[in-house]
Amino acid sequence: MTPIKLVVFDIAGTTVKDAGNVKEAFASACADFNISIPDDAINKVMGWRKIDAIKMLLLQYHPIALENKADLVAQIHKSFTSRMVNFYNNDETLVPLPYALYTFTTLRQQGIKVALNTGFSKIITTAVLKKLQWDETIIDAVISSDEVPEGRPHACMIKALMQQFNINNPAAVAKVGDTEVDVLEGRNSECGKVISVTTGAYSRQELVPYSPDHIIDSLETVASLILEA
Repeated sequence: MTPIKLVVFDIAGTTVKDAGNVKEAFASACADFNISIPDDAINKVMGWRKIDAIKMLLLQYHPIALENKADLVAQIHKSFTSRMVNFYNNDETLVPLPYALYTFTTLRQQGIKVALNTGFSKIITTAVLKKLQWDETIIDAVISSDEVPEGRPHACMIKALMQQFNINNPAAVAKVGDTEVDVLEGRNSECGKVISVTTGAYSRQELVPYSPDHIIDSLETVASLILEA
């Protein structure tokens, strides 16, 4: 089995506590334009590039509104981004999920690169990392969905990280996330391990149909799963 050289973690719901703030901001941004989306539908698109998620939901639930207002997706995304940046700049309860920092440290001590990727745009990601004080002493790299041609489930973000670290074999990469689209991203990138956590948007039951290599309830066991490769 190919040893893992790079582990790519999602942010909200995987390494950072999400108490429904992303979903709330998403719903509120839609409501700004008199658009209502069911909560369970919003949950299903967590992890996607947010501007893509907005378009997907509008096509499904409000296709006429989308036809009548060409810039509706961009306007909702702008509202969502503003809400999330404001939230992360001011929230005093934003914390890493249990064992996130332990996992990062353990992997890096073994010479394994630790990277973050996300469906957020860079401006939101920057606000999160600044609030948490996560810099190069904590993680090796971070990439946001608007820094590549395609967001999840496409392999663009993981491929860009592989290139950054001169990793040619995707079997040497592990992907860790909390949603369906994290699993799909890992599979499309041909990652050696795809690990799902139940700490975010999806329950264990909801993750099972997508067949990740492992489904875990905490980041506590990630390092051991990676190091056994």
